[in-house]
Parts: sequence; C-alpha cells; structure tokens
Amino acid sequence: MGRDSVTQQDSAEDTRRPAYGAGRVLIFVYGVFALSASARASVQLIRSASEAPLAYTLSAVAAVIYIAAAVAMAHNGRRMRRLAWVTVGIELAGVLAVGTLSLWHTELFGDDTVWSRYGAGYGYVPAVLPLLGLFWMWRSSPARIAQA
Repeated sequence: MGRDSVTQQDSAEDTRRPAYGAGRVLIFVYGVFALSASARASVQLIRSASEAPLAYTLSAVAAVIYIAAAVAMAHNGRRMRRLAWVTVGIELAGVLAVGTLSLWHTELFGDDTVWSRYGAGYGYVPAVLPLLGLFWMWRSSPARIAQA
C-alpha cells in the first residue's frame, strides 16, 4: 500500500467532474432566476411591503429557494444533491400552489409573485424549471449511472 493510496482514501475531496452541457445551462438559469427574484423581492419589500405583503414575501422565499437550488445543483456532494432535490421539490410545490391560488383567489396576493399564474410574468419558466431540474438530477444521479 503506497503513499498515494493512503492519500486517496483519507481525502474528503469529491473528484467527480462538475456539471457540463445541459447541466451547466440549467444551473446558469437557476442563477439568473435567483438574481432576478432577489432583486424583485428586495425592491418590492423596500418600496411598498405593506401593499402586498404576502406576494412580496413569497417572491423573497422564491429567491431564497432559487439561490439554494442553484448552489446545491452546482456541487456534486451527497448532501448538496439532497438539498437540491428538496429545494427543487419545494419550488415545484410552490409554483403549483401559488399558481393555482393566484388564479382562483386573486384577492389574496395584491400583486404578482415570481410564481403567480404559474410564472406567466416570466414566460412560464418558473413552471418548467423545476421539472427540468428534477429530470436533470435524476438523469445525472451517480447511483442511477452506476447501475447502468
């Protein structure tokens, strides 16, 4: 047993390659949405938080979820993959719940959120993004790839 094998066993560094191709594009889009939702929520909360507190708070929550999802999807570690699954799952549930509520009970919100009307204000990308994120994470799963 040489020195190299001991170093490799003791190393906590993840040597798998980071996302390439479609994965990088997806992570980039999550980053753009993180910035966009953060900026929108910040401006709304600073300027007029009392006008539509639920809508503006939901936009801030969406921003935090997009940030967490982008960071988690960009890393290969087991914990970060779990975080990505959770955040993208919450994102999908949020888009469906807020999208449905914003159509049926418009009086609840007072103004649009990132997820209102299933993301209509953003070209429905917020509705499609979590589906693509979940598919990509399933497709790039190390456990699934190892079985193939």
